[in-house]
Amino acid sequence: MNRRTIAVIDLKAFYSFVECLDRGLDPWKVPLVVADKERGTNTIVLSVSPFLKKQGIPSRCRLKELPKKFEYIYAVPRMERYLEKSAEVISVLYHFVAEEDIHVYSIDETFVDLTSYLSYYQKTPSQMVSTILKQIKEDTGLEATAGIGDNFFLAKIALDVYAKRERNGIAKISLNEIKEKVWPITPLNKVWGIGLRTEAKLNALGMFTLKDIATSDINFLKSKFGVIGEQLWRHANGVDEADIHEKYEPCERSLSLGQVLFRDYKKDETITIIREMVDTLALRMRNENKMTGLVSIYIGYSKNAGGFARRTTLLAPTDDGQILLDAILEIYRRNVKDLPIRRVVLCFGHLSVASHQQLNLFEDDGKQIKRRNLQKTLDFLQNKYGKNSVLRGSSLLEESTIIERNKLIGGHHK
Repeated sequence: MNRRTIAVIDLKAFYSFVECLDRGLDPWKVPLVVADKERGTNTIVLSVSPFLKKQGIPSRCRLKELPKKFEYIYAVPRMERYLEKSAEVISVLYHFVAEEDIHVYSIDETFVDLTSYLSYYQKTPSQMVSTILKQIKEDTGLEATAGIGDNFFLAKIALDVYAKRERNGIAKISLNEIKEKVWPITPLNKVWGIGLRTEAKLNALGMFTLKDIATSDINFLKSKFGVIGEQLWRHANGVDEADIHEKYEPCERSLSLGQVLFRDYKKDETITIIREMVDTLALRMRNENKMTGLVSIYIGYSKNAGGFARRTTLLAPTDDGQILLDAILEIYRRNVKDLPIRRVVLCFGHLSVASHQQLNLFEDDGKQIKRRNLQKTLDFLQNKYGKNSVLRGSSLLEESTIIERNKLIGGHHK
């Protein structure tokens, strides 16, 4: 087994910490909440300050679930600012290691391969990580915790399960500590890669700790979970052969876009939302020089009244927004119920390189070419002058959200 020294660094209460720093506030002493109150009491809180975390308030809840005993400071999410601060942290890491030894896992979490640097800096893994965390705080004001392991999985377990218990915020797990530090972990949803559904299935099979998984038969797990079963068994035994230097390129990608609506929408109003989302997703796809051969839609009804998810394979791969819209609306109209709608998700799958465009034999060639030229012109204008530079007339309808959404990053204010 190729033993490495992997560290994963996690920025504490990242969004709220940034907001506190920008306001000159002490994150450990103020009740700051990152959430947009204008979206209503059902709005999800993105982050709470370390002060509130110490009071037992979770980072993810809805505004209406916050205890009433605090005079909260509300901060509207600013994704552009968070991306800037995240980039500052990565810049700090570049002072210590090369770019190829860094894997940015998320905006506030990064893996670093320290293997070839320990002898150079003449430090132990914990000393090296401690130095990095101190530099991050000095240069950015942000605080972080870290997990260290002989591979990705062990480093992540050290971070998620043990680092918060340590005074310096750093925990380490080596391969010879699997039985003592990894096997006893329960509940299983604390483990990286095990969600609530997988945990429920494992529990139904009598597995409640990682030891239960590690000592079970790998073929049995594969029969119940497929390839995920083998991964569960390998991780439970401390095996993770992922290499930070091998940049993963999926053999098949997909593009998706989702929206939680701010109010209940009627089924006819939702067509405006779907049209805008198709336009947005199709532009992204064309900018990546891709075509899709499969489209899907998910509709979620209000007040937990269920919903539906359907997909359809296209006659030929395309990046034509009108063809994609027609296909998705056909699914929508065939399946939608006359119930208030609160969530819409679209996905384009079976992506391929847009090397050529197959014309539809049942539509006039000239009309198709004219529409394609129009799309190219609109793409050019939006890419050069901004997404709101050219919009459909329907963007002025009361139910439209496209103008506001084009001002956001990741669904949040810049």
